[in-house]
Amino acid sequence: MMDLYHAAASPFVRKVMVTLHETDQLGDVKIVPSAQTPLSPNPANQNPLGKIPCLTRPDGPALYDSRVICRYLAHRAGASLYPESRIWDVLTLEATGDGIMDAAVLMVYEWRVRPEGMQVPEFVEAQWAKITRALDTLENRWLSHLAGPLDMGQIAIGCALPYLDFRHPDRDWRATRPGLAAFAARMADRPSFTATPPDA
Repeated sequence: MMDLYHAAASPFVRKVMVTLHETDQLGDVKIVPSAQTPLSPNPANQNPLGKIPCLTRPDGPALYDSRVICRYLAHRAGASLYPESRIWDVLTLEATGDGIMDAAVLMVYEWRVRPEGMQVPEFVEAQWAKITRALDTLENRWLSHLAGPLDMGQIAIGCALPYLDFRHPDRDWRATRPGLAAFAARMADRPSFTATPPDA
């Protein structure tokens, strides 16, 4: 049995959970609640960087971050989430989705973790600018890929977009991106996504 250090609000954890559902490995993993922040890491978490998700295994060292865990789970299941025929596109899309999530999480931390009076609104807007550029690139360059067979790039983007709704509902990212909005709606209907909603 493997242990997954987990927090339902984390989009990176959701990415792993979706992968577990899509590869039919949920029964091989014990979920270990591990809510934490950069200022209060969980000492039981075996990721020395103090981040989640972290996957522990009986036959090897702990795995982290979500990209490593998802690649491991796909390999373990013999799943085609990283197809060699388009591997560089898949990895680029996965990195884009992870980058959106990372910037969105940093926006949250700026207001929740940094003391009042020390918060930097310009930093928050700089993170949103990264997200905006990424969303525009997805809309203008990647819709044909997002319409294809399921892969890890699609899962990463599919987890990033609803996280924006969850944490930043006042930012109307759909307004000028109808193709990306349609993709988000399709992914939301997948059983693996309906089973793993973000939760504060």
